[in-house]
Amino acid sequence: MGWGAILCTMTSFRIEGGRKLSGEITPQGAKNEALQVLCAVLLSPESITISNVPDILDVNNLIQLLRDLGVEVDKLDGNSYRFTSKNIDLNYLETEQFYKQSSSLRGSVMIVGPLVARFGKASIPKPGGDKIGRRRLDTHFLGIQKLGADFNYDPDKKQYKIEAKDLKGCYMLLDEASVTGTANILMAAVLAKGITTIYNAACEPYLQQLCKMLNAMGAKISGVGSNLLTIEGVQKLSGCTHRILPDMIEVGSFIGMAAMTGSEITIKNVSYIDLGIIPESFRRLGIKLELRNDDIFIPQQDGYVIESFIDGSIMTIADAPWPGLTPDLLSVFLVVAAKAKGSVLIHQKMFESRLFFVDKIIDMGAQIILCDPHRATVIGLGNQLHLRASTMSSPDIRAGIALLIAALAAEGTSTIHNIDQIDRGYEKIDERLNALGAKIERI
Repeated sequence: MGWGAILCTMTSFRIEGGRKLSGEITPQGAKNEALQVLCAVLLSPESITISNVPDILDVNNLIQLLRDLGVEVDKLDGNSYRFTSKNIDLNYLETEQFYKQSSSLRGSVMIVGPLVARFGKASIPKPGGDKIGRRRLDTHFLGIQKLGADFNYDPDKKQYKIEAKDLKGCYMLLDEASVTGTANILMAAVLAKGITTIYNAACEPYLQQLCKMLNAMGAKISGVGSNLLTIEGVQKLSGCTHRILPDMIEVGSFIGMAAMTGSEITIKNVSYIDLGIIPESFRRLGIKLELRNDDIFIPQQDGYVIESFIDGSIMTIADAPWPGLTPDLLSVFLVVAAKAKGSVLIHQKMFESRLFFVDKIIDMGAQIILCDPHRATVIGLGNQLHLRASTMSSPDIRAGIALLIAALAAEGTSTIHNIDQIDRGYEKIDERLNALGAKIERI
């Protein structure tokens, strides 16, 4: 049983809904970037300083895993750390504790690339994480295999063992633009001999950040920001200083929360250029927002009306690899659309079973038709929608925040159980929202 399973019996949120929020809120550092750049510290024996690290369960568990592997971790201040990976203990990979730790934390799969590149071996259990459908690891493994690593799976231990005498650069076309897959292959390729070309690479801002950090350490990566990365292998990497971007999923969650509760809030320091089509997608739901310097201001709105397409057909909001809309925000769009006026089809293409939380929103009074595991039609009732308070349980991180938004907009007091799923991705969310006037009690 992983740590998540132990924690989930402990904490719940009690939320008094129907309160208007106001004030300023600053997004945390990006969870998905943090998991990548933290694994990258294993590539160099020199000290690496990373700032704006979010204080959330998944990230703290990964930092503990690095400590247990022998990385010296010094906390410098609030959200800054110094990591020195001089004395790595590879024997730790064979222990029962490592098995438990890494199987409950999906991001730990990204230690494979750095360990194989620097030490020639790694092992990893079948990873855990969100229950949002199958998330294959083939892309990671096939890419690292192409560089010359051998993979062996032990079905009894449910464990992969990876070994490589020397990694050699090559050309590869990824079968899917997997973010963690691209990150893992990239971290293996920077120390491989010769030139590696990765086509159909993921190109999310967080992956661009990883490339910038690796280049600051002495790697030679070109094509950053495109889906064609070229990596000229180097013999060793040095230390660097790196700052993590604000979390675009938090920014999107706060936009949706403001609109649905009819609140006026300012989201500070959002790194607007790295939000892609997120702001425009909220505008398509009729939500007003304006850019002020690098802050997003959301005025109080008594209602918002979903646009239709130019030919009058029903609006569709679908996820896609970057620069498309991130799948991590579709749960939020679905909930926020219930309070809009008009209809929208939410199409979750990239993961099945991420929409299965909609029954909880339907129980609260929303009109949603779940068409299949990937699609839901939301019939937005506008101000005629009066969400009822409810007791529910959070199935995954992103559904968790969507349920929290619904509870804040509902009339009465709701309870959300299994909130470690929210804590995995959102830093002290109850305290930060209470500072805006919410009433969320941790029980």
